[in-house]
Amino acid sequence: MNLQSDDFELMGLPRQFALDRVLLDERWKALQKQAHPDRFAGEGGVAQRVAMQWSVRINEAYQRLKHPLKRAAYLCELYGVPVRAEDNTAMPAAFLMQQMEWREALDDAVSEEGINSLALEVASAKREMLEECEQLLTSSEGAKAAVQTVRSLMFVERFAQDIERRREQLEQ
Repeated sequence: MNLQSDDFELMGLPRQFALDRVLLDERWKALQKQAHPDRFAGEGGVAQRVAMQWSVRINEAYQRLKHPLKRAAYLCELYGVPVRAEDNTAMPAAFLMQQMEWREALDDAVSEEGINSLALEVASAKREMLEECEQLLTSSEGAKAAVQTVRSLMFVERFAQDIERRREQLEQ
C-alpha cells in the first residue's frame, strides 16, 4: 500500500462511479484490521504513528468513496476537473427556477403529506443526477460535463436536509 495512492487504488477497486458498497465495506474493514495501531503496540511509538496515519488515510478514502456525491466530486478531481463549489456558484437558470419552486413548496408545506410529496420529487431528481454522473464519469471529457451535475447535486442534498428539518419541525 502507498499513502499516495488514490482512494480507488487504496481500496483495490476500479476507478469508476458505480461501485459495490458491500465490497467497499469489506475492503475497508480488512484494511483497517491490517493497519490498526493496536496491532503495532509492541513495535514502539514510530510504528504506531505510521499505523495511525494509515488508519486515518483508509478512513478518509472510505468516507469519500461510500458517499455518491463525494465520490463523484473526487472522480472529477482525478480526471483533472475540480468542482470548485466554494468559488464557482453559477448555476443554470432552469435549475435555479427549480430550486425556487422547491423552496416555495417547502415553505407552503403544512402537512406530512406535502413534505413527503416534495421529498419524493427531490429524491427522484437526485437519482436522475446520480445516474447522469455514472454515465459521464468515465473520462476527462465526461468529467467536464459532470461538474455541473455534481454542483447541482450539492444543492439538492442540502435541500433534502432542509426537508428533513422541516419534517422535524412539523412533528414538534
